[in-house]
Amino acid sequence: MTDNYQLLPEWTQQEAVMLVWPDKNTDWQPWLDDVQNVYLTIIESLNQANTHVVLLARNDEIKNCLSKLQKSSNVLLVSADYNDTWIRDYGFLSCANKYGLRPIEFVFNGWGQKFDATKDNKINQDVLSQLCQQPIKSIDLVVEGGALEIDQFGTLLSTELCITNPKRNGDKPKTSYQKDFERTLGAKHSIILQNGHLEGDDTDGHIDTLVRFTPDNGLVIQSAFNRPDDSHFEGLAALVKECQQILPTHQVYELPLPHIVNAQGERLPASYANFLISNQHILCPVYQQKEDTLALQVMQNAYPKFTIVPINCLPLVQQFGSLHCISMQIPCGILKPEVLNLFANGVCVYE
Repeated sequence: MTDNYQLLPEWTQQEAVMLVWPDKNTDWQPWLDDVQNVYLTIIESLNQANTHVVLLARNDEIKNCLSKLQKSSNVLLVSADYNDTWIRDYGFLSCANKYGLRPIEFVFNGWGQKFDATKDNKINQDVLSQLCQQPIKSIDLVVEGGALEIDQFGTLLSTELCITNPKRNGDKPKTSYQKDFERTLGAKHSIILQNGHLEGDDTDGHIDTLVRFTPDNGLVIQSAFNRPDDSHFEGLAALVKECQQILPTHQVYELPLPHIVNAQGERLPASYANFLISNQHILCPVYQQKEDTLALQVMQNAYPKFTIVPINCLPLVQQFGSLHCISMQIPCGILKPEVLNLFANGVCVYE
């Protein structure tokens, strides 16, 4: 890309958030009622933050969605077919320069060919492009949205474990990624972190489970300070130290780590750092654990000008992800005016 386009930080004013409806044909089937209720809660919370919702759903599920949504909800239902609901990793990203905004997409290959992503990889061009003012620019590089975190100054964070998986872009070196992030995302300083990973995380350590920026030079880090005997303690402590060394002027806010296992005894990657920022509100995952209260206190300290909204994400983490993973924000200026006008009528189906 040219013309100094830069990826926008998440706290940029938003007109909508994208979600993908979980149905019986997704991996959510064993927990479907609980998970759908989480989605409905998220939609209501976003609307209360003056954020519209673009909800992708299979055509044969739209009637079911309409029956569950409040008619007054600011939701645009869009028919689509997909493999997974983790739109953070395949939905378009939004960049801007002094002249305007531009949606972009990378290639998505199922987190390093772990899962089929054929349908997901077509969503932007086949479905979402018709909603946008500008064409969605395609970039021939495998990168997931959850692997990227940026602030308003163009400092970008990602993780070495994720980007160096050879099933994404072969043996591409870190220095090459840094040049790509500068070229495609306007990153002025790309930091590839070496430490940090949660057990059960299929993404190879996405940054949105580990480290997040605040608007005023802060870093919210998923730590394990509260669990010195936990298998994560050493790696996450090293992550905190690494961040402090690389960004010494940033205030660090450490989140406690919960310990959650599923019915099969597998450790679940429950991260409080997997929150969604939207229009001065932060939808923060909680997991019905003793650490929830402290996590919310840390979040309020880190984002004192934001309203912290707890969302029970225990059903979501059963599929090894959480709130940020299922969502993708759309900054103001991306959607066509006629699309925005549809939200004035409450729940609407895009024709």
